[in-house]
Amino acid sequence: MKRESFSSVWDALERNSAEAANMSMRSSLMIAIEQQVKSWKLTQVEAAQRLGLTQPRLNDLLRGRITHFSLDTLINIARDAGLTVRLDISQAA
Repeated sequence: MKRESFSSVWDALERNSAEAANMSMRSSLMIAIEQQVKSWKLTQVEAAQRLGLTQPRLNDLLRGRITHFSLDTLINIARDAGLTVRLDISQAA
């Protein structure tokens, strides 16, 4: 069996580098939003209201159901959570 090495878990799981990059950004946003929400020390219902989401939708986010959220949606939620999202662009290695 041949052993492969990947620079990230998303590179191993996704079909191409574009999908891996998208998933990597989505997971980073979800983690940042989760940390922000937890810092509020609110119930999920209260936090969801603050973000303009339903409680089940926030629960999906907090449980890491990444396929339920597009990159655009997560950027909007991050903004509503009081976070600033920046894109870092560099030459591919």
